[in-house]
Amino acid sequence: MGSSEKRSKDVVMSDIPTFSAENLQKNLKVIQNCRTFLSIIAGVLAGIIGFTGLTGFVFYFVVMLITSVGLMAKAGFSADVYFDSWNRVLFDGFLGGLMSFVLFWTFAYDLVHIF
Repeated sequence: MGSSEKRSKDVVMSDIPTFSAENLQKNLKVIQNCRTFLSIIAGVLAGIIGFTGLTGFVFYFVVMLITSVGLMAKAGFSADVYFDSWNRVLFDGFLGGLMSFVLFWTFAYDLVHIF
């Protein structure tokens, strides 16, 4: 009876996910850097193409959707191995990237279409 209890405790303990805090922070930093970089590139592209108003924001959301899918593909569509939740991959750094996008969008638009 003692060995069966030990086996059941081992099975229960193996079901609990464990994360390394350092690895989790590194993975989140990679996501943040990726979103920031792609926000800057998307802002420059939106400015060069000449998007204005709502069209530019729709472009940003499409780029971030593609980025999220790309990050999930890079993680092998198993985010629970590398992150504590799916929301971290899908939405982390979303609004911070929006600020960078708007900054470079207006800058590139002014350089190309106004000057």
